[in-house]
Amino acid sequence: MKLSQILGKDKITLSFEVFPPKTEANYEAVKKAALDVAALNPSYMSVTYGAGGSTRANTVQIASAIQQQYGITAISHLTCVGATKEDIDHTLDSMKEAGIENVLALRGDRPKDFEGEPFTDFHYASELVEHIKARGDFCVGGACYPEGHVDAHNKKEDITYLKKKVDAGCDYLTTQMFFDNNIYYNFLYRVREKGITVPIIPGIMPITRASQVKTACTLAGTNMPERFRNLVDCFGDNPKAMQQAGIAYATDQIIDLIANGIHNIHVYSMNKPEVAAGIQKNLSEIIHD
Repeated sequence: MKLSQILGKDKITLSFEVFPPKTEANYEAVKKAALDVAALNPSYMSVTYGAGGSTRANTVQIASAIQQQYGITAISHLTCVGATKEDIDHTLDSMKEAGIENVLALRGDRPKDFEGEPFTDFHYASELVEHIKARGDFCVGGACYPEGHVDAHNKKEDITYLKKKVDAGCDYLTTQMFFDNNIYYNFLYRVREKGITVPIIPGIMPITRASQVKTACTLAGTNMPERFRNLVDCFGDNPKAMQQAGIAYATDQIIDLIANGIHNIHVYSMNKPEVAAGIQKNLSEIIHD
């Protein structure tokens, strides 16, 4: 099923994201974790993609397993990093063979250890979106950045490029993580004002380890509200308490979003079935058929 058939309805959706193994040695363990998340019966799932296409085959295989074994609609990621048109076409053909109809098209970050020019045939996500749309009947999504992309000169420029990506064929957008819902609401107002009308799904990251905070700030330029920093300061040295607190904070964000009319929520639960299950349990009477 295409994601465009799932979104935009009155029903609240809760989806989860997982990532493929970086090495073949970890494939079975990672696949099991991803399928354990699928067993929770989310509205759909998203499978990420390694830098330079390093996990290309595993991304498609895990997305396919999610659909075949649990009947959960899966999204397979694609990035521009180290990808030629031939690489992308080969991966799209593999997706078609596996019955995957949904793609998240990303430019991707510049890998630190990547040799040569990382962007060759595709320099921007909009180019990748346009190519995917021309190659088959895929539902294509893109990423957006409520606090501005780290490479953009300012938020106005970032939204200009976002509009170009949508005009190239994006059917929906998923946001980068944020920890203050007011940032999302403000972003939503600004992009709607610029004529971007596709569904914009908020991406929520449950911080369950203190070390994740530095990554979020460095890679995504994410603002950490004082309320959230206090939580990390208090529970960061206690792994079990930090996980519980992180799940509670993410749940609180999701409840506020739903209360404000946002019906589609995407959770960056990664390969943590216990985190996905914790959030799902907290929302059991809020999200139900």
